[in-house]
Amino acid sequence: MKLFALEGNMDGLGILILGIFFVGFGIPIILAIIGLILRSKGKKNSAKVLFIIAGIYLLVSLGICGSMMM
Repeated sequence: MKLFALEGNMDGLGILILGIFFVGFGIPIILAIIGLILRSKGKKNSAKVLFIIAGIYLLVSLGICGSMMM
């Protein structure tokens, strides 16, 4: 009796990992940059809201993506 090894198709694994890192780090960085731009234009309340949203998004996405990576 011959045992067959199950091999998965790992062609898109690099794109998947890059996507997870973009969701974890890319979106909060973009929100923080937009917040810095708004802060320099004098809209401090809007910038503060974007900084808070970026921080919460980073915390939640790293929790979810970090648990998926483990």
